[in-house]
Amino acid sequence: MSIRHSLNQGLYRAVPCVLLAAACLDATAIADGPLFLTPPWAVLSPGDTMRFTIARDSVHLAETRAFASSDTTIIDIDTSGFARGVRTGNATIHVSSGPYAAAAEVAVVPPVLIGAGDIAVCGSRETMATAAIVKRISGIVFTAGDNAYQDGTSDEFARCYDPWWGQFRVRTRPSLGAHDYHTPDAAGYFGYFKTSAGPTPLGYYSYDLGNWHVIVLNTNIDISDTSTQLRWLRADLDAHPSLCTAAYWYLPRFSSGRHGSAPALTGVWQILFDAGVELVISGHDHDYERFAPQRPDGALDGVHGIRQFVVGTGGAELTAVTSMLPNSEVAISVWGVLKLDLEATNYRWEFLTVPGDTVRDSGTDACHGPGALEGALASQDRRNRLQENHDVAQK
Repeated sequence: MSIRHSLNQGLYRAVPCVLLAAACLDATAIADGPLFLTPPWAVLSPGDTMRFTIARDSVHLAETRAFASSDTTIIDIDTSGFARGVRTGNATIHVSSGPYAAAAEVAVVPPVLIGAGDIAVCGSRETMATAAIVKRISGIVFTAGDNAYQDGTSDEFARCYDPWWGQFRVRTRPSLGAHDYHTPDAAGYFGYFKTSAGPTPLGYYSYDLGNWHVIVLNTNIDISDTSTQLRWLRADLDAHPSLCTAAYWYLPRFSSGRHGSAPALTGVWQILFDAGVELVISGHDHDYERFAPQRPDGALDGVHGIRQFVVGTGGAELTAVTSMLPNSEVAISVWGVLKLDLEATNYRWEFLTVPGDTVRDSGTDACHGPGALEGALASQDRRNRLQENHDVAQK
């Protein structure tokens, strides 16, 4: 499946621009003329398919229309606009009709998530170093909030974030942090990421990546049990049943770091737990921490629990881990990024630190899915993997 954003059963769907270089065509630039492609940018995984259609600006179009790919070894397209991702890379889809022409940018990426939270500080060598790791790895880039310090202004996004992590803007699916809201309505954030950030001003959305469904929440607005956001979350999970589901947002439900855990997110965790979600990524605390799979109350559950990663290590000043919570398996204060290989029925993680892309934590686990059957089938394999991960963490 192609990557798309969804808001409440498809009422909102947008596909962000996709150049793996720093430059990015925005929607107004692409649509500046009588003819343009819909969507104007797209992200696919190898083997995924989608259809491009022609949009017009009140002009008469010739009946003959020609679709072409700038590199058919990356993405192929037929005469009707039906495209298929072939291998990883970026390419351009062109269409012409009489004297008119249009283009759409496409990236084909593997089912990989890579990123961190608490990222961009102007002049920070650590921000530059984490960006250097991300640059070498193809995949979707996530952010776990606090993208541009100190206040998430448009100027800070331009001067502090864009020169480094902005290289990946078109393949980034961000989330909001508290510092992003130091600018009213997080205007700097939404203005920078545009449609990649989900619908303004909500900031929560979802997308598919390979066989995985990925959910992005906004813990800076109402996320109580009766909130619009949680109603959307329930509907989104119902609309996208999947064996493997991941989620990320800013505030950690569990944390041994300076800011600690956020019990207000117990309701969110319960919804995700009931739906069989595999893992959650958060930021906020400026350290790296990995928990064993847990229930909403923090009880260990090696069969149906959700594994949480705290990755507030993108470049902002680090803070110490205060005291290890139960079920915390690894906790270190070092800059780096989390890489997740999202495979069909399992996932692998690596925490890559600077300098030198050093692997400071790694492991693998099987998806258990939303139903008791999937959990039962995966349970023994999952127990074996959990024991392997525990043994590695103790070394």
